Amino acid sequence: MVAAMIAMLGDLGDRIVNGFSGGAAVDDTRGLGVRGERLAVRHLRRQGYRIVERNFRAAGAEIDIIAAQGNTIVFVEVKARRTGTAGAAAEAVDTRKQARIRRAAGIYLARQPEGVEARFDVVAIDWDGGRPVLELLKDAF
Repeated sequence: MVAAMIAMLGDLGDRIVNGFSGGAAVDDTRGLGVRGERLAVRHLRRQGYRIVERNFRAAGAEIDIIAAQGNTIVFVEVKARRTGTAGAAAEAVDTRKQARIRRAAGIYLARQPEGVEARFDVVAIDWDGGRPVLELLKDAF
């Protein structure tokens, strides 16, 4: 009886019996994001940014990287794409995502001295034939 139910459930039944691993797609996506953020940090440092904080969470949003460039605080969103089937990485930072980042940035800025300058950059990473191609979009939104 149990075997029949597991067979009916298919993949879900296999995962219940064999244990949840989080799913390969989730692990792959998370791994891609972590790898992309590491590449972005390295690239930003080469461009003269000083990394202040990573993965800042507030107001139900996350800012991947908070950096300083001169007297400007820069909120950096990192987007990585393995293939172009879902569009280019830079296109993934839509208006809804921008609004969430702005909301979290507002909370961060409220804790800073008054009059500090801020901007929003995007590091877009597209893997081209297995090699990452990084694009830094300053003042992206």
